[in-house]
Amino acid sequence: MSSIVALVRRFRRNRRGATAVEFAIVAPIFFALLFAIIEVAMIFFASQLLETAVQDSSRLILTRQAQDASMSQSQFSTEVCNRVKMLLNCGSLHIDVQNYGSDFSTVSITTPIDKDKNFVDNMQYNIGKAGDIIVVRAFYEWPLFVIGLGFDASNLSGGKRLLSATAAFRNEP
Repeated sequence: MSSIVALVRRFRRNRRGATAVEFAIVAPIFFALLFAIIEVAMIFFASQLLETAVQDSSRLILTRQAQDASMSQSQFSTEVCNRVKMLLNCGSLHIDVQNYGSDFSTVSITTPIDKDKNFVDNMQYNIGKAGDIIVVRAFYEWPLFVIGLGFDASNLSGGKRLLSATAAFRNEP
């Protein structure tokens, strides 16, 4: 009996391996937090890249270069894609260009996400004429990787986040 008590006392005094045990307890939480921070940073970076691409590409419509060149929807999509392809897959990129005439009160923006969290791809392409109000929107379905442990940034089904960028302007005369 005394040998069992001695063994328990010796086990209690022994500190070897305590660091490994503590690391095993803390490491999953630390790495989950680290990966979540990296994923949010990538989402913000991709959103900013998409926003810049939409602003720069929309300038072709604003200055009537797209109209003068009779730019098609696929040509305009390629123009936007060329500005984001270093980070985004152009197959998941959707471009919507709508013409609202000459009155800003007619502008109506609707969400492209239905009640089941699915992306509704009803994109249009109408670059208008001089003086028309144009709204250019780009959408990208960003796949998420860190969606467990209480952190879920998805707004689409299938663990994806819909990134969007918008430019609204009146075409130059």
